[in-house]
Amino acid sequence: MVKTVPGQIGAASLMSLAHGTNDAQKTMGVIFLALVAHGSLDPEAEMPLWVRVVCAVAIAAGTYMGGWRVIRTLGKGIVDISPRQGMSADFSSASIILTSSHLGLPLSTTHVASGSVIGSGMARTDAKVRWSVARRMLVAWLITLPAAGAVGAACFLLAGLFGHLWGSIVVTAILIAACAAMWLRSRASHVGHHNVADEWEQPKKERKREIDRELSAIASGIAPVSRPRKRKKRKDRGGDR
Repeated sequence: MVKTVPGQIGAASLMSLAHGTNDAQKTMGVIFLALVAHGSLDPEAEMPLWVRVVCAVAIAAGTYMGGWRVIRTLGKGIVDISPRQGMSADFSSASIILTSSHLGLPLSTTHVASGSVIGSGMARTDAKVRWSVARRMLVAWLITLPAAGAVGAACFLLAGLFGHLWGSIVVTAILIAACAAMWLRSRASHVGHHNVADEWEQPKKERKREIDRELSAIASGIAPVSRPRKRKKRKDRGGDR
């Protein structure tokens, strides 16, 4: 179990609130703009309740399904931080994000949280920043917007081929299937409360054995896993040919 320090739970809760106040507003704004462009809403109308509920459920579901992996990447992947440093990073990120939300300014909560973690981690004299992980995150940030635009255009064109109702049903089914496939793929290297604080860099053989065990555990619910039996070596006897 991961040890906590007094105030860390409060700092994490405040960071969660700040994340919702900023990211949820941006998501709702995009949906509202799409509804206005389609002619379904008046520009002066209030934000529909169903838009708020959908955005809240989507963000909560995404955090529930991938939150442990995000925690491990930020807390162990970029730099190995202690609970006190994590509390400091949460308070720093929450104060910046809440101030931005109060002023109505959009920002990337991921950039703010990552910068706070790196800054608090580098405060230690023996800190080791894994810039390879940071570069992977940077590449992901760069391709997020173009990839989102490409997926949105593809969904729009696909929905137009089947009509308004059936097009929405087909696109929704494809997106659900894609999300399920990504979730199943993530289970191959499952991250949870049992291993979120493990060392980031494991020996290759140990990592391979861990992945094999998790894959066997997943496959055991579908079919029995057959294990090869070890053959005993026969000792050579003198005179045998």
